[in-house]
Amino acid sequence: MTAIDDFPALCAWRDAGEFIRIRGHRIHCRRGGTGPRLLLIHGFPTASFDWAPMWPMLVSRFDVLAFDLLGLGLSAKPRGHRYRVAEQADLAEAVSHHYGWHDAFVLAHDYGDTVAQELLARSNRDPAHAALRILRLCLLNGGLFPETHRSRPIQRLLASPLGPWLVGLMSRRGFARNLNALFSPTRPLDETAIDEYWALLQHDEGIHAVPSLLGYMAERRCERARWVGALQTTQTPLRLICGAVDPVSGLHMSERYRELVPHADVVLLDDVGHFPQLEDPGRVFAAATAFFLGDDAQTPA
Repeated sequence: MTAIDDFPALCAWRDAGEFIRIRGHRIHCRRGGTGPRLLLIHGFPTASFDWAPMWPMLVSRFDVLAFDLLGLGLSAKPRGHRYRVAEQADLAEAVSHHYGWHDAFVLAHDYGDTVAQELLARSNRDPAHAALRILRLCLLNGGLFPETHRSRPIQRLLASPLGPWLVGLMSRRGFARNLNALFSPTRPLDETAIDEYWALLQHDEGIHAVPSLLGYMAERRCERARWVGALQTTQTPLRLICGAVDPVSGLHMSERYRELVPHADVVLLDDVGHFPQLEDPGRVFAAATAFFLGDDAQTPA
């Protein structure tokens, strides 16, 4: 099994952060920079390490907080746990409160988009008393609408009753093939990055959490009215930054976003796939920063 300690960049990310206890679970967090507060919420099956290419840029303008969701990255991965989006949203609130945050800008990706939609639904209900008030929400590629989420065959298999058995057959080679299929052909992950993500997935036997975590696909269908409605009815400013060549939630998802979300603000990256923050961190930083710090932006106190 590949160990985190074999990878200097992963060790540096881990050691620059800290572990805190939330509801009995050990959660890895990293905070840095000064300025308006910015909470980062990563996707599946990766970790807050996704933000590493953008980190130096982000901390130059913001007080940034990133954390690993339960079951992923360096955070706890309890065996047999029933992972749910609402619990991850509770975690985002609890992590924020640990650092004294009650409002923030939010930048989210993939599974993190769904967590952010749940947070937005809570914030919409009573903004003045929300546990975490989202001042501005910037979304990267993710399954915002279940009808446009083109899940990969491996995701459907792992989310099925066969999932707990199939994870035992997963290999680094298959993982690399499925992960790179989400990237633009002109911007594939290098071998070291694939090894790093494979190590994070295996860390603390986290690979066994994958079938339960993938329950978010069914949750998106069940909670569509709540989570899509949150985007449609919110007074919180929204921006979507979308890698167009993402086969799962690319151009087709952005077109649905324009159809459903009032006054849709979309920045389309024509040559980028599912992981814009990895494939073109400079353009994502520019588009997100312009949105968060525009003349009409409300800055966290």
